Amino acid sequence: MLDDIEAVTLDAAGTLVEPWPSVGDVYARVAEECGIGPVSAGELNRRFGKAWKDKQGFDYSRIAWRKMVEQTFAGLAPLKPAFFDHLYEEFAQPRCWRVYDDVAPALECFRGRGLKLAVISNWDERLRPLLTQMGLAPYFEAIVISAELRVHKPDRAIFAHAANALQTPPGRILHVGDSYQEDFEGARVAGFQAAFLERDKPSAVVSSLADLID
Repeated sequence: MLDDIEAVTLDAAGTLVEPWPSVGDVYARVAEECGIGPVSAGELNRRFGKAWKDKQGFDYSRIAWRKMVEQTFAGLAPLKPAFFDHLYEEFAQPRCWRVYDDVAPALECFRGRGLKLAVISNWDERLRPLLTQMGLAPYFEAIVISAELRVHKPDRAIFAHAANALQTPPGRILHVGDSYQEDFEGARVAGFQAAFLERDKPSAVVSSLADLID
């Protein structure tokens, strides 16, 4: 899969990092700290999952995240004014995220092969400092964030921006991500090679970044 590849770009959430222990656990903990609840982490995970799946026109702005949180908590508990700001800042902290075990070995392997590396992520202003605090930023020559460009995957413009930043022809770049539409299809439309990462499906062609190396 790495034949004829000069660069690898990777999605962030679901590819490099995941919420820890889960979105619902963080929501429930911060709610309790703000005097809200108690609220079930499992129920919050279920509600957030549905809201995330159903989202349309989500632009990763602070306003969009506030609406997502309000939708997740709707009917469960009344939210206090300071709750969202506390929650938003909490997800900027490394303690709320976990780097997947296969990430560091894969990045080291890619770098050892002389491949250029970049992140292409639908995220906001919290991602760049988060990757720095988690020790991942030094691996990447470019970190391309949708909220900064005001264009989101699968728009080909965000991929073109990354190719330009890497000074590499799109056809020589492999993009890896866990969203079929945003990462796999978006990258291919932009002229990239692409790998669809399915971490929850052991039988998948790519269920781990280690599969790219093997």
